[in-house]
Amino acid sequence: MEKVMITLRSPDADDTWCTRLRAEVTPRLLDLGVPGLTVNVRDAPVRESMMTLTTLDPPVVAVVSLWTQQSYGADVRGAVDVLSPECDSVAAYLVTESVPLAAPATEPGARTEGLANIALLRRPDDLDEPTWRSRWHLDHTPVAIATQATFGYVQNTVVGALTDDAPVIAAIVEELFPLAAVSDLHAFFGAADDADLTDRMQRMLASTESFGANRNIDTVPTSRYVMRSPFAAG
Repeated sequence: MEKVMITLRSPDADDTWCTRLRAEVTPRLLDLGVPGLTVNVRDAPVRESMMTLTTLDPPVVAVVSLWTQQSYGADVRGAVDVLSPECDSVAAYLVTESVPLAAPATEPGARTEGLANIALLRRPDDLDEPTWRSRWHLDHTPVAIATQATFGYVQNTVVGALTDDAPVIAAIVEELFPLAAVSDLHAFFGAADDADLTDRMQRMLASTESFGANRNIDTVPTSRYVMRSPFAAG
């Protein structure tokens, strides 16, 4: 089974748009028969996150993740066709998924607790792919988990774009934080006090600098809805 992540970009995606995507568009995606489907939308509970970074114009306002037997199959093409009229730009990527910290299970269609922060990473030109991947996966992963209040952490390495004119990105990271992290740095980093916060932020910055994740990055605050789990029993 393969995982495909589709970014949706628009200059304006209010809560009416977010609700329509979940309530009216998502059932059409499920009807395609995909084994798994998760929808992340930048809606009211998280929209004003202080950790938001944007390089793309228009910005990413939703990410749809689907699991499929064939990334080049009819269901992925169908999903792109369904989503394209809903926004200014759609880009689909085939990814390999690593899960250093599994998210808690939720009921189908229910909102996952907290802030689901999605980061689009780009590999710097001066780093070859093996070095970049090693520094990210082997060196950075334990630092990210130790210095932040994450309770879910997924690393998606981009294998390749599935749509024309997709922005070049190297990876898509999904991290779950307490909802208080939207407006509180202490909550985001899980810091006990100001001194602890400074230490955690410095360690995190040094680690991200080592593989270029401190620049040329998009971070998209979202609410996460697992509509169909590809790993559900039965």
